[in-house]
Amino acid sequence: MKRAFRKYHRTIAIAVFLPLTVSIVTGISMTLTDQWFHQPELTGFLLKVHTGEIFGLAGIYPILHGLGLIGLLVTGLSMTGLFSQLYKPRKVGD
Repeated sequence: MKRAFRKYHRTIAIAVFLPLTVSIVTGISMTLTDQWFHQPELTGFLLKVHTGEIFGLAGIYPILHGLGLIGLLVTGLSMTGLFSQLYKPRKVGD
Protein backbone atom coordinates (compact mmCIF):
# COMPACT_ATOMS: atom_id res chain seq x y z
CA MET A 1 0.00 0.00 0.00
CA LYS A 2 2.81 2.41 0.85
CA ARG A 3 4.39 1.76 -2.52
CA ALA A 4 1.19 2.85 -4.31
CA PHE A 5 0.98 6.02 -2.24
CA ARG A 6 4.61 6.82 -3.05
CA LYS A 7 3.83 6.46 -6.73
CA TYR A 8 0.79 8.75 -6.45
CA HIS A 9 2.69 11.23 -4.29
CA ARG A 10 5.53 11.42 -6.82
CA THR A 11 3.11 11.88 -9.72
CA ILE A 12 1.14 14.62 -7.95
CA ALA A 13 4.37 16.37 -6.88
CA ILE A 14 5.65 16.46 -10.45
CA ALA A 15 2.34 17.87 -11.71
CA VAL A 16 2.04 20.51 -8.98
CA PHE A 17 5.69 21.62 -8.88
CA LEU A 18 5.67 24.19 -11.69
CA PRO A 19 2.38 25.97 -10.85
CA LEU A 20 3.28 26.21 -7.17
CA THR A 21 6.78 27.47 -7.97
CA VAL A 22 5.32 30.15 -10.24
CA SER A 23 2.89 31.22 -7.48
CA ILE A 24 5.63 31.34 -4.86
CA VAL A 25 8.05 33.33 -7.00
CA THR A 26 5.42 35.78 -8.24
CA GLY A 27 4.00 36.22 -4.74
CA ILE A 28 7.38 37.17 -3.34
CA SER A 29 8.17 39.33 -6.37
CA MET A 30 4.86 41.19 -6.08
CA THR A 31 5.64 42.16 -2.52
CA LEU A 32 9.13 43.32 -3.43
CA THR A 33 8.04 45.33 -6.46
CA ASP A 34 5.13 46.93 -4.63
CA GLN A 35 6.59 47.65 -1.19
CA TRP A 36 10.27 48.15 -1.92
CA PHE A 37 10.58 49.30 -5.51
CA HIS A 38 7.16 50.99 -6.00
CA GLN A 39 6.59 49.63 -9.51
CA PRO A 40 2.78 49.41 -9.93
CA GLU A 41 2.92 48.27 -13.57
CA LEU A 42 5.21 45.35 -12.80
CA THR A 43 3.20 44.50 -9.70
CA GLY A 44 0.02 44.36 -11.80
CA PHE A 45 1.64 42.02 -14.30
CA LEU A 46 2.96 39.78 -11.54
CA LEU A 47 -0.51 39.70 -9.97
CA LYS A 48 -1.98 38.48 -13.26
CA VAL A 49 0.61 35.71 -13.44
CA HIS A 50 0.17 34.88 -9.73
CA THR A 51 -3.60 34.44 -10.00
CA GLY A 52 -3.45 32.61 -13.33
CA GLU A 53 -5.36 35.36 -15.11
CA ILE A 54 -2.67 35.70 -17.78
CA PHE A 55 -3.19 32.03 -18.71
CA GLY A 56 -7.00 32.31 -18.67
CA LEU A 57 -7.22 30.11 -15.57
CA ALA A 58 -8.17 32.67 -12.93
CA GLY A 59 -11.32 30.80 -11.89
CA ILE A 60 -9.83 27.33 -11.63
CA TYR A 61 -6.19 28.04 -10.73
CA PRO A 62 -6.74 28.21 -6.93
CA ILE A 63 -8.88 25.08 -7.04
CA LEU A 64 -6.13 23.18 -8.87
CA HIS A 65 -3.58 24.38 -6.31
CA GLY A 66 -5.80 23.29 -3.45
CA LEU A 67 -6.57 19.87 -4.92
CA GLY A 68 -2.90 19.25 -5.63
CA LEU A 69 -1.88 20.20 -2.11
CA ILE A 70 -4.65 18.08 -0.56
CA GLY A 71 -3.48 15.14 -2.67
CA LEU A 72 0.09 15.64 -1.48
CA LEU A 73 -1.09 15.93 2.12
CA VAL A 74 -3.19 12.77 2.01
CA THR A 75 -0.57 10.65 0.27
CA GLY A 76 2.20 12.05 2.47
CA LEU A 77 0.34 11.39 5.71
CA SER A 78 -0.63 7.90 4.61
CA MET A 79 3.02 7.06 3.97
CA THR A 80 4.02 8.07 7.51
CA GLY A 81 2.09 5.18 9.02
CA LEU A 82 0.47 7.35 11.68
CA PHE A 83 -3.00 6.17 10.77
CA SER A 84 -2.29 2.54 9.93
CA GLN A 85 -1.45 1.37 13.43
CA LEU A 86 -4.30 -0.50 14.99
CA TYR A 87 -5.18 -0.02 18.62
CA LYS A 88 -4.44 -3.17 20.60
CA PRO A 89 -5.90 -3.13 24.10
CA ARG A 90 -3.55 -4.32 26.77
CA LYS A 91 -4.47 -7.32 28.87
CA VAL A 92 -4.93 -6.86 32.58
CA GLY A 93 -1.73 -7.76 34.35
CA ASP A 94 0.67 -6.82 31.53
